[in-house]
Amino acid sequence: MAAGAEGVAEDLRSAYAAGKTRPYEWRVSQLEALLKLTTRHEREIVEALRSDLNKPEYESVIHETVGVSSACELALKELHQWMKPEKVKTTMVTYPSSAQIVSEPLGVVLVISTWNYPFSTLSLGPVIGAIAAGNAVVLKPSEVSPATSSLLSKLLGEYMDTSAVRVVEGSVLETTALLEQKWDKIFYTGNGKVGRVILAAAAKHLTPVVLELGGKSPVVVDSNINLKVAARRMISGKWGGNSGQTCVSPDYVITTKEYASKLVDALSCEIENFYGKDPLQSNDLSSIVNSRHFDRLINLLDDETVSGKIVLGGQRDKVKLKIAPTVVLDAPKDSPIMNEEIFGPLLPIITVNKIEDSIRLISSKEKPLAAYLFSNDKKLKEEFITSVSAGGMVINDTNLHLVEPNLPFGGVGESGTGSYHGRFSFDAFSHKKAVLQRGFTGDIAARYPPYANWKIDFLKSLFSGNLIGVLRALFGW
Repeated sequence: MAAGAEGVAEDLRSAYAAGKTRPYEWRVSQLEALLKLTTRHEREIVEALRSDLNKPEYESVIHETVGVSSACELALKELHQWMKPEKVKTTMVTYPSSAQIVSEPLGVVLVISTWNYPFSTLSLGPVIGAIAAGNAVVLKPSEVSPATSSLLSKLLGEYMDTSAVRVVEGSVLETTALLEQKWDKIFYTGNGKVGRVILAAAAKHLTPVVLELGGKSPVVVDSNINLKVAARRMISGKWGGNSGQTCVSPDYVITTKEYASKLVDALSCEIENFYGKDPLQSNDLSSIVNSRHFDRLINLLDDETVSGKIVLGGQRDKVKLKIAPTVVLDAPKDSPIMNEEIFGPLLPIITVNKIEDSIRLISSKEKPLAAYLFSNDKKLKEEFITSVSAGGMVINDTNLHLVEPNLPFGGVGESGTGSYHGRFSFDAFSHKKAVLQRGFTGDIAARYPPYANWKIDFLKSLFSGNLIGVLRALFGW
């Protein structure tokens, strides 16, 4: 595969060097092609996602194909504006002059996508941004979702300009071969362990990276809320999002000791409303992606310090790779379930004496990809927004910041670096080139030797915008 990866990179670099991807018309043609393949082949996409993740059609459409279509439509609508140079003001220092910021493509980029949403904007969103910005792009789909990976390779091969947009399938060997090539940017979505490998490989070529990782995203639940609505929104974000296999899925809940039982009861009631008395039989609950991840989750649940604290759920079906929505109350802080990203249908609830203590608890851990708060307390909301560092944040809901194209989506610290979505995707794959234009008038002698004290005074005044000081230096006042 090494020769193959090198050949793909060289082919795309030749297309980029020839200027093929830069014109507005080419970018539009590729975005329209991506939109067309998504809408025309929605049924095949849904079937591939059902094969890989047993994902309900609702989630496949709403969480995957609709997001890609919307992102394409937004890019097509706004592309002309995004590409326009941005005029900026100049100062006395460069007078007379004009200045602008020009967005230019980075070149040839590599997108390594994720298995849990293999057709969504988590996977194709970066491709849309790369194309909109005028780059040639290689997409490496996850081998953990083989049916969707194969379909992506087939459809992009049929609809896209393969001289500049390519799909490379495979596993570790193929990914390693791709990482050995020189890219102008690498965009990776996945876990921190692989993220470190990506970063190390990129460092050899000084390649910039975007890392969309994860972490333990907390949910703080105050007592002065509409508990039924809050419970439904937590369930939607946790179990209604690929059975918890989502990077921004609520990972654990913090509430007060006296409110915990009410929260558990509300979750229990709404889970039964959504998935029935036996959630393992529900067609609206996704399966765990494979037996390895299933066993990892069961080990978290069957830990001797955790298994006795299950207050809801816990049922599992190894054949169907399903685990019922499960709530654990007050798991020990040093237990694996409280120290590893869960990425599945298990939800620990941690109790504190005062709800304000939740902020200190969250801040004691690594910065999460998302943080959620349910409260009507204005002061608490302000403190949460100010004091909790997270990639993104939602007040009185979960996950919805992902679908707002005017907000950047990305991590901070251990949860990732860089951001995208909407205009931010275009910017992620663009170089912001500073351009200053001058004529041949306004040439100032103070710039040039021989140096003198009046020149120092003149330039100091010029840089500080002190017009009187400039005049004093010029006329020796």
